[in-house]
Amino acid sequence: MKKLIYVLLPILLAMTVSIPLAGAHCQIPCGIYDDQLRAQLIAEHATTIEKSMKQITELSKASPSSSNYNQLMRWISNKEEHATKVQKIVTAYFMTQRIKPGQDNYAEKVIVLHKMLLAAMKCKQTTDITHVNTLRTHLKEFEKLYFGHGHG
Repeated sequence: MKKLIYVLLPILLAMTVSIPLAGAHCQIPCGIYDDQLRAQLIAEHATTIEKSMKQITELSKASPSSSNYNQLMRWISNKEEHATKVQKIVTAYFMTQRIKPGQDNYAEKVIVLHKMLLAAMKCKQTTDITHVNTLRTHLKEFEKLYFGHGHG
């Protein structure tokens, strides 16, 4: 029995470590919200997307014989993953749970969030850093509308 525990324990620990955490909070009425954290996460994802774009561009310059395609694919996947996380926070957190019809600046908030979704989509499609800058600009616009000031 003791041997079985020693064999299973590392496997169970590895399984719990590899379970992804919820990216954009639950959709039950739990009442636990951290809006500023979500805005900070979007900013962090934008930074990660930018770094990924720069790495993709740099790795793409290498000659075919010296290219590290594995690293290139990892950076592409990373860029896609973080742009998707931005989209999930915008839709599943802000648009679904936090922005309600009748709130002050409702239409403006929805419009800016939609612009953030479009910028995240463009980040997936290209390695053009201007799309990351657009995402950041829209995040600042949203923060002013939502928090009443520029956050961060």
